[in-house]
Amino acid sequence: MTAQIPECGSQDHAAPPPAILLMGPTASGKSRIALDIAKYFPVEIISVDSAQVYRHMDVGTAKPSQEARASVPHHLVDLIEPHQRYSAAQFLHDALAALREITERGNIPLLVGGTMLYFRTLIEGLSELPAADGIVRTMIEDRAKTRGWPEIHADLLQFDPVSAARIKPTDSQRIQRALEVYYLTGKPMSEIFKKSRASGIPYRPISIALVPGDRGVLHQRIAQRFEDMLELGLIDEVRAIRDKFRITGESPSMRCVGYRQIWMHLEKKMDIAETRQKALAATRQLAKRQLTWLRSMRHVQEFDCLAEDLPDQVRRHLMEAGLQSPGTPKVS
Repeated sequence: MTAQIPECGSQDHAAPPPAILLMGPTASGKSRIALDIAKYFPVEIISVDSAQVYRHMDVGTAKPSQEARASVPHHLVDLIEPHQRYSAAQFLHDALAALREITERGNIPLLVGGTMLYFRTLIEGLSELPAADGIVRTMIEDRAKTRGWPEIHADLLQFDPVSAARIKPTDSQRIQRALEVYYLTGKPMSEIFKKSRASGIPYRPISIALVPGDRGVLHQRIAQRFEDMLELGLIDEVRAIRDKFRITGESPSMRCVGYRQIWMHLEKKMDIAETRQKALAATRQLAKRQLTWLRSMRHVQEFDCLAEDLPDQVRRHLMEAGLQSPGTPKVS
C-alpha cells in the first residue's frame, strides 16, 4: 500500500504531504495506537521523546520492543550514550531529515511522543538562541558549587523573572541555560523566545491528542507501569549505566523521570518505598505538564485515551483528514 504523496521538491502547487502528530501524556497509550495506525496506513514512526534518544535506557523509557521496531520502522531512538546531551535544536535537525526521507519513500511520517517542547519546536521553529559556551557554563557551575542552585536561581529571578517563574530552583540544567543566554546576549531568554521564527515545514500536520477522560485512571496506569518497570529490571538498568558511564545524578539522562529516583535509591538516599512514592509523584507532575501543553496547542483533535474504541476513532479521523482508506489491515 502506497500513500498518495507528492514528491519533495516538485514545482507544482499540490497540497503539502501529510504528517501525523500523535501526542499525549505518559501512559496514555500512544505507542499502542501508533502500532494500530501502522496496521492500516503506510507510516514510519518518528519518536518525539527526549529520553528514548539514549541507548541502554530501555525499561524506564518504555522504549518500543525489538518486535515493534521490526514490524514498523522507528526513527530517533537510540541515538546517543547516557553521558551525552541532546537538544531541541538537534531534534529539529534529525526530525526534518527523517520526515524528508520517509516522504521520499512514499510513506507517511507518524510522530509519536510526549516531549511537548519537541513538538512545539517542530511546529513553530526555534528562537535564535546562542550556542552553548563552555567558559560561561563553567563560571555558572563554579558559582553553584559555592552558593547552591537555589541561590543561582535567585540570580535568574533578577535577570529573567519570566523564565525563573517556570524553572524550579533545583533544576540546574535549565537554570544554567537561562543564565548562559542572558550573559551571552544581555537579553532574557523569555524575551528571545517571543521572537520565534516559523519553521516552514512543508507538511500538513494531522494533530491528535490522547487525553484521559478520568485523570484518576491515568494515575492508576502510571502506577502500574512503574511497577512493571521495576519487575522488568529498571534498578539493574540504572545500576549498569552508572557503572559504565561517567555520569552523575545531575546528568541530563539521569534527570529523566524514574531514572532520577532510582539513581537516588542506588545512592542510598531513599529506600524503595520512598523511591516508588517520589517516582509516581514526579510522573504525575509530568503528565500534568504535558496536558497543560496540549491545552495550549491549536488545531489538535482530542480523543479520550481511555475509550474502548479508541483505535477505531483514530482511524476514522485519519480517513476524514484525507488519508488513504485503510480497508483491511496490512500483513506484517
